[in-house]
Amino acid sequence: MNIWILFIIVVLIGYFLGSISFAVIISKFYGIDILKAGSGSPGATNVKRVIGKNAGNLVFILDFFKGTIATAWPLILFLGENLSFYLCLAGLIAAVIGHSFSIFLKFRGGKGIATTMGGILILMPWSLLIGLIVWIFFFYATRYVSLASLLFGLSLPISAIITRASQPQIALSFVLTILILLRHRPNIDRLLRGTENRFVKKS
Repeated sequence: MNIWILFIIVVLIGYFLGSISFAVIISKFYGIDILKAGSGSPGATNVKRVIGKNAGNLVFILDFFKGTIATAWPLILFLGENLSFYLCLAGLIAAVIGHSFSIFLKFRGGKGIATTMGGILILMPWSLLIGLIVWIFFFYATRYVSLASLLFGLSLPISAIITRASQPQIALSFVLTILILLRHRPNIDRLLRGTENRFVKKS
């Protein structure tokens, strides 16, 4: 198969997988339009705030596996091919963009943290481990999901360099960090102004 056609297929599958909004789907089971509730963000954090822990955790898990599947399937199908790793990169980036700008939600979407984590598990597991430690520490220290997510994103290129990842992996980490920063611009503004909401547990 022509390599460009292959890349297009991987990107399209990744984007459409990413575009599936489990936050919207699961919230509908509770009779809630998550796009109009809470912060209006179709992500796990807003679902957890509005509906509760179980629903929010389920959204996070499903969003996580979107990233895992979008990243892993090219590796499984084309294992041994020289470009298999780059196909995985393309699948992950496309899934994160799909989650953030879903075609099914008129190009609205979540922040892409869970989907990013799911793909990083396949490509850079040590970076994921370090990033999770960073996220957990800063979340429980501050109760700001956005701050923990931003620092998770910033940790990716640092951990990739520390663990001596390959140049493509380091480049991927920078791309993902940029996407995370861009999606959190309103949160950054609120954090700087001291108006960002802390996470309050909902049973």
